[in-house]
Amino acid sequence: MTAARAGRPARRLDEPMVAVLEKRGRFLVAEPLFGQGPRTAVERGAAGPGDLVLVGAGKRGARVLRVLGRPDRARDVLEGLMLDRGLYRSYPRRAAGEAEDSTDEPYAADARVDLTGVPTFTIDPDDAKDFDDAISARREDGRVRVWVHIADVTAYLRPGGHLDREATRRATSVYVPGAVEPMLPEVLSTSACSLRPGEERLAVTVEMVMDGADVVSVEFHRSRIRSDARLTYGQVDAVFAGRERAAEPWAEPLELARDTARALHARRDSLEVGAPEPVFEFDSEGHVTGVRQDEQTESHRLIEALMVLANEQVAGYLEDRRLPALYRVHERPEPRSVEFLADQLATLDIPTPPLPKNMTPQQAADAAAEMSRIVAREAPDRRAIGVLVLRALKQAFYSPRNLGHAGLSSPRYTHFTSPIRRFPDVVVHRALLQGLGIDEAATPASELEELGVHSSATERAAMKIERDADDVVLAFLLQRVLAEQEEPLFDGEVVGLIEKGAFVRFGDAGFEGFMGVRRMREWWTLNEQGTALLTESGRALRLGDPIRVTVERVDAPRGRVDLAPIVAA
Repeated sequence: MTAARAGRPARRLDEPMVAVLEKRGRFLVAEPLFGQGPRTAVERGAAGPGDLVLVGAGKRGARVLRVLGRPDRARDVLEGLMLDRGLYRSYPRRAAGEAEDSTDEPYAADARVDLTGVPTFTIDPDDAKDFDDAISARREDGRVRVWVHIADVTAYLRPGGHLDREATRRATSVYVPGAVEPMLPEVLSTSACSLRPGEERLAVTVEMVMDGADVVSVEFHRSRIRSDARLTYGQVDAVFAGRERAAEPWAEPLELARDTARALHARRDSLEVGAPEPVFEFDSEGHVTGVRQDEQTESHRLIEALMVLANEQVAGYLEDRRLPALYRVHERPEPRSVEFLADQLATLDIPTPPLPKNMTPQQAADAAAEMSRIVAREAPDRRAIGVLVLRALKQAFYSPRNLGHAGLSSPRYTHFTSPIRRFPDVVVHRALLQGLGIDEAATPASELEELGVHSSATERAAMKIERDADDVVLAFLLQRVLAEQEEPLFDGEVVGLIEKGAFVRFGDAGFEGFMGVRRMREWWTLNEQGTALLTESGRALRLGDPIRVTVERVDAPRGRVDLAPIVAA
C-alpha cells in the first residue's frame, strides 16, 4: 500500500501466472493480477469468471493449474501473491519423506546432556507455532546461571539429502498474515523441532554464568530439554505489570532472566530503531476483520537480549577457533551517509550531536547510534524520522568473514537462535558442533561465500514479500472500513516523499497510501535532503507533518491506495 509500484517484467505464456478469469464474448480470458503478463484465452474447466487462478501453458493458449479462490478475499490473494513471487506452497515429496523418516531416528539422540529437570519456558507471540528457543535460569552464589536452549534442527536435517538441498534453496521461512512458507516441512518446523511444552525435545544449549551483564563462563551442549510453559509476550508483560501472577516452576527463572536482560540492555550501546508490527485477524472465510499493532515491550526486549547474548557467545567461540561459519555482518555506516542524515534531521528541527571533521567509520557508527536515540526521544511517534536513520545505515548480510555488527555494537555476531526458520543458523549449529568434536556435518569453507550471498538474497526477497503482503491486507481492511463510515476522510502523517508526491500513513489501523503532487494544486518540488516538498510561495510538506486526506481509490489485491489532501499543507 506504500506506492503504486513499478510494473514487474512481462511474463512469457509458458511461465505460471496468477490471474483473474474474465468472460470476453465466447472466451474465458486470464487477466494478470500482479504486474504484467500475457492476457490470454483459457481452456475451459472447473474454474469460471471471477475466479482467482494460477494458469500455465496449455495446448490451446493457457490452462488453469490451480483454483486459488476469489480476488475479493484477502487470504486467497495472499496465496496468489506468494505463488506469483515464486514460492512453492508445498514441499517436494522426496524432501518431505526424508523429514518424516528423520523424526523416527534423529541423529545423536542419546549422546546428550539431560536438562529435562531444569525449569524451562518459552516466550513467543500468541499465534506462534514454531518455537525455536527456550530459557532456563537459576541463582547460584550471588550469580545467575542462564541456559538458552535452541532447537537442534541438525539432528533431523543431515547434509547432502533432498531435505537439506530444499532447505538450503529456501534459506528462510516467509511469513505473511495468516500463512507461512516454511523453510522446513511442518512435521519438523511445528512438531519434532518445535520446543513445545510438556514434550521432550533435542536442543543445542548455551549455558552461561552471569554476573550482572558479564559472562563469567560459557559452555555449549547438545542437550535434551522439556519446556514447562509456553508463555506469550502479553502474558509475560502482564506478570511484569503485576496484573497476573507467575506460576511455578517458571516464576523465579523468569524473574532472574528479567534481571539479566535488564543488565544487558543497560550496557548495550546499540541503535534504537524499530516500529510496531501489524497483526491481522481473519474470519473463517479468509476476509480480514481487524489489525493491532504489536509494540516492542519488556517481554520482547527480554528475549531479544538473551538471544543476542547467545549469538555473541557462539560467534566468539567460532572466531577464536577459526572455525569456518557464517557471521551476521552489519558494517559501519559511511561517514558521508551520517553527515547527510544530520542534514536531514536538521531540516526537520531534530537536534543532532556535533560531528567531528573527517569522521572515521567508527565515529560515524557512534554518531548514528546517538542520533537514533535522539530520534527515539524527540520524535517517538513520527515513524518517518526513524526510517531516515535506517536509510543512513548499511544493510546487514551473511558472510564467512567477521566484520562486526554495528547496529548492535557487537564485534562478533552470528545467527544461531532460529534454525527452524533460517538456514544460516543451521550452518552455525553445524560449525559449532563440529568444533566441539560431537558432530562432523560442518559446511565446507569453500561453500560459505556463495551460501552467504544466497541466504542474504533470499532474506531480502522474503522481506519484500512480507511487506507487500501487509500492504495487500491493509488495503482489504481499508475497503471494509470505508464501507462502514460515511466519509473517506482520515488524519494522517507524511511518512515518505518523492518528486511525484507523498506517502501518508493514516487511520488508527496504520493504513498507507500515495498522494500525488498533481492532486495538491500547486507546483511542488522535493528539497535536496528529500525531507520536504516545497512550493515557490514558501509552503512546505515535511516528513512527519500531520495531514488530513481523503481516499480516492483502493486497489486491494495489489495493495494500492490513492489519496488526495483535504486542505493542501
